[in-house]
Amino acid sequence: METILNPEYELWQGLCCRASFDDTLIAQRVAGILERVQKGGDGALREITREIDGTAPADFKVSGEEIEAACRKVSQELKSAIAQAAANIRKFHEAQRTLDVEVETMPGIVCRRRQMPISRVGLYIPGGSAPLFSTLLMLAIPAGIAGCREIVLCTPCSPQGEVSPAILYAASVCGVSDIYKLGGAQAIAAMAYGTESVPKVHKIFGPGNRYVTKAKQMVSATGTAIDMPAGPSEVMVLADNTANPVFVAADFLSQAEHGPDSQAILVCDNRQFAERTFAEINRQLALLPRENIASKALEHSRIIVFEEGRQKQIEFANSYAAEHLIVSLADPWEAASQITAAGSVFIGNYSPESAGDYASGTNHTLPTMGLATAFSGIGLDSFMHSITYQELTPRGLESIGTTIVTMAEAEGLEAHAAAVKCRLAQ
Repeated sequence: METILNPEYELWQGLCCRASFDDTLIAQRVAGILERVQKGGDGALREITREIDGTAPADFKVSGEEIEAACRKVSQELKSAIAQAAANIRKFHEAQRTLDVEVETMPGIVCRRRQMPISRVGLYIPGGSAPLFSTLLMLAIPAGIAGCREIVLCTPCSPQGEVSPAILYAASVCGVSDIYKLGGAQAIAAMAYGTESVPKVHKIFGPGNRYVTKAKQMVSATGTAIDMPAGPSEVMVLADNTANPVFVAADFLSQAEHGPDSQAILVCDNRQFAERTFAEINRQLALLPRENIASKALEHSRIIVFEEGRQKQIEFANSYAAEHLIVSLADPWEAASQITAAGSVFIGNYSPESAGDYASGTNHTLPTMGLATAFSGIGLDSFMHSITYQELTPRGLESIGTTIVTMAEAEGLEAHAAAVKCRLAQ
């Protein structure tokens, strides 16, 4: 991990680069998987799962008995934690409800906009060494609040055909019962195209590895909506001497342990703080069970020092557009008010990024790879779509008819103009 002192503006674009990989081979493999599932349905799903995992479950759908048995395995301590997190997530997303819009733009012309739930959504929840039951809460709770009629969940299972008990318990808390033992690109294909077992959905949500990410990108080009383009997890910390190097190092490593392609950036205003934090990162790193993973992520993480002060720090933060931005500066809200690009902002020394990951109430499904300049994190509106309506009376059409005809004829679209003229002639 390198430290960069007072980089000139010309270097910022390079310093904002994330880890990049050649996904040509992955794209080819994923395209093949998508085609096989689209044509072969459940049979192809079973074949692909055996090829990748060495085995396939007897039944893809998780039974009610399996859910009940899994729930009994979850400790009361974890159940209580999930209950508190779910309550906070629900409270924050309930508050995001918006009213329909109705406006009379001119006498006789009424325009309306109505929001409604996406009827069928698919959630992908990674399993394996880090079963992300927290992500299930972040997705299924707003889907339920929005009123989505059907919620389909795909998550990998063990070689013994078992799904993480924590995932199944979280699903039961959220009222999700259509759960399928499917992982990887084949799960995305099943939800996008539908099979004999897995319903076709209208929009797919959830994180995953590079195969899952590529599959989501590909199906989004053929008629299935996705939550957002996704990349490896990332955090940026803005710090000065009011910050605590122990806290900053912990935040650094909380992202680095996600995966070898994750990235952490510290932007501070003096070399001494940078050195103290660097030493603390190394100390804490040696204590982590996922030290090997975090170490690889730190290879493309960095510390940047702007000795000119916080304005350069803020400008760089807006250039980077972090998924998670921690503001550990004096008067942090004043600094945060100048942030124009970030997925989620954490204010002050006692707001760790892990609070948003689990239980504060905000959603942790956020834009990465600099897309926070234009994309928002998941919210209630992600599970809804809008329809606009307009109703014109004869008086309303007469008042706006000349405008429509003039504009249509200027564009050479005579049939558009005629659709107005024939009505005005009555």
